[in-house]
Amino acid sequence: MRRRPGGLHLRGPPVQTTFTVAGMTCEHCEKRVAGEVGDVFGVESVTADHVTGLISVTSASAPDPEAVREAVEEAGYTVVDG
Repeated sequence: MRRRPGGLHLRGPPVQTTFTVAGMTCEHCEKRVAGEVGDVFGVESVTADHVTGLISVTSASAPDPEAVREAVEEAGYTVVDG
């Protein structure tokens, strides 16, 4: 993060990272995965889609893939890439 004169912070555009998750079959699954991944440090928002099996993670910088993988596993699912 860069500092602007006067103490205000400038931040670059958010980073979108996509992961493929196996096992999501309904909206409840989406909410469970999004809730766990949303707790990963630096993650600003998560969108999960059980139809495509994709989660889209928005953050200030690329999230730690291992932390995302662990969060998905905590929700009861598996990251198959990323």
